[in-house]
Amino acid sequence: MRKTPHLVQYQGSKRIIAPEIVKFFPPSFDRLIEPFSGTCAITIFSAMKGLCDEFWINDINEPLVRLMEECVNNPLKLVETYENIWGGQFCEGENNIDYFYKIREEFNNGAKDPARMLFLLARVVKGAVRYNSNGELNQSCDKRRYGTKPSAISNNAMTISNLLKNKTLFSSLDYKEVLASAQKGDLVYMDPPYQGTSKDDCIRDNRYIQGVKFEEFVGELKKLNDRGIDYIVSYDGKTGDKIIGKTLPESLELTHIYINAGVSAQATLNGKNEITYESLYASKNLIKKQENYEQMELCFA
Repeated sequence: MRKTPHLVQYQGSKRIIAPEIVKFFPPSFDRLIEPFSGTCAITIFSAMKGLCDEFWINDINEPLVRLMEECVNNPLKLVETYENIWGGQFCEGENNIDYFYKIREEFNNGAKDPARMLFLLARVVKGAVRYNSNGELNQSCDKRRYGTKPSAISNNAMTISNLLKNKTLFSSLDYKEVLASAQKGDLVYMDPPYQGTSKDDCIRDNRYIQGVKFEEFVGELKKLNDRGIDYIVSYDGKTGDKIIGKTLPESLELTHIYINAGVSAQATLNGKNEITYESLYASKNLIKKQENYEQMELCFA
């Protein structure tokens, strides 16, 4: 089976469970929109499977969007610049760990170019990005490895570019602006920051530059329902028997599915062997379309 290309191992990426998620996509749609794109796993997988020919990648994390845009539109430049930065850690007299923190400081001080972003993502602990209250990257360096080799970056970047070039719009807008621009015929896939990540919540999660308020998000989904826009949401879930976060309200008339995301890394650290399940919500109009399509298939079988 052909593997889905990716630039880096990115914590929270839906790359592994993308085949399960797209099972709930409609049989045809005009454009795929990701308002919380991250490293675009669902967009890349959808393009690889030929599910549609137009994509909109958006994330409030502008350096991350710029990285993906450079990967798609200028992959050779990205790889060449990354190789120069990656190779710098091996220069005579250079300590590779100190070098990481030097690049991180340059990035936080304004040198937010795509190649630096890529190098930092490739070397952070567990591929897990962390931000301080000022929105600066503050995750530690993984001392056991040097980051993804440029040859691997090159192969994946070229593949991603071939899949998405001249087909993709890039932006770094508030998700509400993106949803307001969605049209009938679009499919919106959302993987928002999970609950407990908003600035006014009791718990701040430094995995995200900006959180999403639960009630505000529910209101935006209602607007999509009212406008007849198809959407799918990945939002929290459960580990073992423990439900994580509030479920989206029944008033939205969503179909709620649990997708097996594998053994929980955190549970393993705690000496437990528990499976994590991601919650997936499909809009009511989308499910109706699937049911009608399945009935049509039966008629012509």
